[in-house]
Amino acid sequence: MLKAVVLIGGPQKGTRFRPLSFEVPKPLFPVAGVPMIQHHIEACTKVPNMKEILLIGFYQPNEALSRFLVSAQQEFKIPIRYLQEYAALGTGGGIYHFRDQILLGNPEAFFVLNADVCSEFPLGEMLSFHRRLGNPDSFLMLGTTANRKQSLNYGCIVANTETHEVLHYVEKPSTFVSELINCGIYLFTPAIFHHIGTVFQRNQQELLLEENTNGWQRAEAIRLEQDVFTALAGQGRLFAYKTEGFWSQIKSAGSAIYASRLYLSCYSQCHPERLAQNQPGGPTIRGNVYIHPAASVDASAVLGPNVSIGKGVTIGAGVRVRESIILHGASLQDHTCVLNSIVGWDSTIGRWARVEGTPSDPNPNDPYAKIDSETLFRDGRLTPSITILGCNVTIPAEVVILNSIVLPHKELSRSFKNQIIL
Repeated sequence: MLKAVVLIGGPQKGTRFRPLSFEVPKPLFPVAGVPMIQHHIEACTKVPNMKEILLIGFYQPNEALSRFLVSAQQEFKIPIRYLQEYAALGTGGGIYHFRDQILLGNPEAFFVLNADVCSEFPLGEMLSFHRRLGNPDSFLMLGTTANRKQSLNYGCIVANTETHEVLHYVEKPSTFVSELINCGIYLFTPAIFHHIGTVFQRNQQELLLEENTNGWQRAEAIRLEQDVFTALAGQGRLFAYKTEGFWSQIKSAGSAIYASRLYLSCYSQCHPERLAQNQPGGPTIRGNVYIHPAASVDASAVLGPNVSIGKGVTIGAGVRVRESIILHGASLQDHTCVLNSIVGWDSTIGRWARVEGTPSDPNPNDPYAKIDSETLFRDGRLTPSITILGCNVTIPAEVVILNSIVLPHKELSRSFKNQIIL
């Protein structure tokens, strides 16, 4: 039997996701119409013999998370539990801390997936590849190709082209190491806990030797990437499975729109029922668009490509929306134009207003380009990126909001450009 673990992190993370992460834990942020981690869970449930999915993080168990767990268990007919860490333990510390829960029922292997990635999740292929290796104590990481410049922002894998063994692993190197990068999706056997345990014991020894640690360091805080993979590389234990499918990180709100596009484009294969169709008396749909059944869209609106409309959203006459996510309860009044933006929960955009951002998409001419996790500021100025309206923001009629971030519960009275409105 198999299990899966999704690492969802916690509230102090997701800072680049503000102001959206104020309202909902980042893993529940809707991408292509469903919570981000639902894509992970769905992929796990398609693997035969999957018995349980565990979410590990240090969010306080809140209503939104509990509601999501109940509905996901009903939909996918599989036990899904949330295990809360008492502190941020890192990607390896969390699974080590809850190793008894993971090993309960004696699974032969388990997947570990980072919540903030979007992917085709080739879990079945990883499993077959692992079985073909014929080494029960080997571990597998999913890799993909990046371009030389961007590879420095990721974990870089040097692998033997014949055997696929990982010979060398460096997290965010300072000079070029390899174009094969770590996707944050792994297949482990229970033997991994021996290697994490070694790091734990080493951390404990080091803490004992250092008298003046102020008590803030913890031996349990272990990073899979730097602490475990770096040591395992070259020992005949760690292997890389390379995917040709899509993969992207979801670090900033801008990358959520890109991830939404990737998922929407694969819905035509896996979830055609989620894509809106052009129908007589309905809005004009261009490209891939998701519209929640409980949204109300005027027939004269034009939506798409890459648009996701949440529950209870109202879209008036003559509205144009492109490359955007409109979250539940928002209202776009007649003739508004929304491009490259995320409109927060229960926000209102007045008539003839224009809300526009600048996409931060990867270079379309480079097949291996990834999205840059852009910094908010460059040379003391706000980098032009997508426009984000937090929840309950009111935009008056006939104004233009360009490349700006508006924090929740703001009522604007004029146009803004390249600003963070606090």
